Amino acid sequence: MNTPTSPWQLARRAARMNPSVIREILKVTERPGIISFAGGLPSPKTFPVAEFEAACAKVLRDDPAGALQYAASEGFGPLREQVAAMLPWPVDPAQVLITTGSQQGLDLVAKVLVDAESKILVESPTYLGAVMAFMPMEPNVVSVASDEHGVVIDDLQQALLAGSKRGLSPNSASQLLASDPHLPRFLYVLPNFQNPTGRTMTEARRAALSALALERGLPLIEDNPYGDLWFDAPPPAPLTARNPEGCIYLGSFSKVLAPGLRLGFVVAPQAVYPKLLQAKQAADLHSPGFNQRMVSEVMKDGFLERHVPTIRALYKSQRDAMLAALATHFGAMPSAAENNATALDQRLTWNTPAGGMFLWARLPRGMNAVDMLPFAVAQGVAFVPGAPFYADHGDERTLRLSFVTPSVEEIHRGVAALAVALKSYAASLK
Repeated sequence: MNTPTSPWQLARRAARMNPSVIREILKVTERPGIISFAGGLPSPKTFPVAEFEAACAKVLRDDPAGALQYAASEGFGPLREQVAAMLPWPVDPAQVLITTGSQQGLDLVAKVLVDAESKILVESPTYLGAVMAFMPMEPNVVSVASDEHGVVIDDLQQALLAGSKRGLSPNSASQLLASDPHLPRFLYVLPNFQNPTGRTMTEARRAALSALALERGLPLIEDNPYGDLWFDAPPPAPLTARNPEGCIYLGSFSKVLAPGLRLGFVVAPQAVYPKLLQAKQAADLHSPGFNQRMVSEVMKDGFLERHVPTIRALYKSQRDAMLAALATHFGAMPSAAENNATALDQRLTWNTPAGGMFLWARLPRGMNAVDMLPFAVAQGVAFVPGAPFYADHGDERTLRLSFVTPSVEEIHRGVAALAVALKSYAASLK
């Protein structure tokens, strides 16, 4: 029997749209009894339900027509003012664009700044959702090496030179940036408690990156959804604060209030703000005005200053629980004197994030996190393999562990199950 031919012809860009690996893995975690270290979901314990209940009633009582009507594409004026006021450098509210989650900010950036085959730079590894937002625009995505301090400046310099004219002075390189199609449109970075690694860019590395970006005329897209979730000390000043005209800054209310509201924001210089606004208008007209009014109402009177420290305390206790469980079941991390590549290659290793929601681990030599995942699920625990977070040449031994959603007791049980899974997987390789 002949199968009817579909009349639909997909756009070329549709071929570059792929399902989120994380979303697919999250389906596994819906099985009863699975302890999930996979999702990047904020803890529901942090949602200020009572405050939103009161804000909802007040918004509907005071301005129901305004809250339920179409609204300005730029966003609710008082909320834009509140965003500008809370940032640690002078920001005009006219620079603030309220978005439907910071993920929409990434989509708008891609639509406005990326042409087919244009070069963009990303950290290695980087946030998978950003790559998914950029890829439909058909860019040439180039990874820049990163270490525990952030972007490796020497590798970034090489990426800036690759494909462009060699031997240029800094000034001539900057002048050619706009006209040379081989030079990158921007570098995308998450300096604070990065997803997936949890690492934070040091002050020295930020200063070097900002100086190089300014010298070469390289725009920076600074994504900062986790910056308020520090445990012992706040991170260094944002990259955007050092060069506001050369950066676009993305923020989110998902991690400090609630992700279901789908509200974030973009702070952009005048050179690109109007086009981001037009892209926003074409995408959804405006973000939900009712949600914006509720968030603005909740944020009044310094609520975030009182609320966010409770999130930090909770997440720090859960990070500490995961570190303790890893040390119990996989052995304490070696000291600096004992640190050598051969020893580390033979065991599970992990970092100690200073904030955020994620911990980055690496399997022993010869192992693959994707292959180990079924062994983990069989033991009732799930994680996200790290390779999909690389734009190219993914490290198959890496995995991301989220510590903020499970309870402390679940963290200990889940890490114990992870240890059993690793032993089972290792045995299968022999």
